[in-house]
Amino acid sequence: MNTRPTESEPLLTPAEVAAMFRVDPKTVTRWAKAGKLSSIRTLGGHRRYRESEVRELLNGVPGQRQSE
Repeated sequence: MNTRPTESEPLLTPAEVAAMFRVDPKTVTRWAKAGKLSSIRTLGGHRRYRESEVRELLNGVPGQRQSE
């Protein structure tokens, strides 16, 4: 899913996201293609990911409550 970022929102590269999840950058690209993570394309065609969305995914599944 390609969407426009807010002007002040930090964007992460696939390598930065991969380091956070301890996976290969190609895995992050597959997640984006599968719709698990939305990506933004730069003018050069590179993918970038919203930091806020990545952090939500790291902390658990967005939109679902954590078990108490």
